[in-house]
Amino acid sequence: MSFSSNRRSLVLLAAGLPALAGLGRAQAQQQQRVIRMVVPFGTGAVQDTVARAFNSELGAALNASVIVENRAGAGGTVGASLVAKAPADGNTLILAAASHHIAGHLYSKLPYDPLKDFVGVAEIGSAGYVVVASSELKVANTAEFIREVKAHPGKYNYASAGNGSATHLAMASFLAKAGLQMTHIPMKSTGEAVNELLAGRVQAVTSSSIGVIGLQSDVRIKPLASTGKVRSPFLPNLPTAHESGLPGYEFDSWIGVLAPAGTPPAEVEKLHAAIAKVIAEPAMQERLTRLGIEPRSSSTAAFQKLLRADWDTMGAVVKASGAKID
Repeated sequence: MSFSSNRRSLVLLAAGLPALAGLGRAQAQQQQRVIRMVVPFGTGAVQDTVARAFNSELGAALNASVIVENRAGAGGTVGASLVAKAPADGNTLILAAASHHIAGHLYSKLPYDPLKDFVGVAEIGSAGYVVVASSELKVANTAEFIREVKAHPGKYNYASAGNGSATHLAMASFLAKAGLQMTHIPMKSTGEAVNELLAGRVQAVTSSSIGVIGLQSDVRIKPLASTGKVRSPFLPNLPTAHESGLPGYEFDSWIGVLAPAGTPPAEVEKLHAAIAKVIAEPAMQERLTRLGIEPRSSSTAAFQKLLRADWDTMGAVVKASGAKID
């Protein structure tokens, strides 16, 4: 081969380098890891807003694309079933809450085990609820609400985000604890349930604490009590149900990320470290707080212990409420 031929080859190669580099970048982008963060409820639900609050930052921490995927239906069991059956490679996760375990005790048959078919990856925080009454009842506090409903068994209705939802069980267990009878009106979301209350078509709901903050001045409703063990930091002047004459009543929800059982421990720890790092950022803590979430972080072992304890707790809650779905 002549010198001129070699030179032409080098020139052509050099000219092609930018194109080759661009091709390499395109291939790298195409091969970027994609992680599905399944939310087992519709848009606007607590899990949905939390997942969308940190998925971009988590993707950056993992050099991946974290996609939030809503798979609503049957009290969260549709989305949970999808994740339980997904490959245990860390690329399919679920943003779960107490409703995950509630479903396991509420539904007589499920195609998965809410405890055994999942492994805890990272705890995100906790969310509290508030019992809210219609102002049409003319009650000033929890004790008066209990007296009014007890005097008229079966007369009043309450709405929730649907059968098996946390808002359903929070209210059902409240009623069971107080010995009250109300008719359950299941809706598709907490927002719809609250709208039913505002319209006067139902007389009570349980709503997330953050959802009540914006309605405190609405004359159509009367917040009665928070459902947690201690007062909500978002509603510090609102007493707990325990303080208000219903000793022993407590209902709040953990929020966290789970993966299919069998996900390699090294992968679980990698995901946990990335999530914990993102959640620890002051800006993220503030963002979660604005959503009514008390940020919380723990080791994977501690989170797994919490999940086992919550499984037993929710079993007792469901049993006390008498709720069951075939």
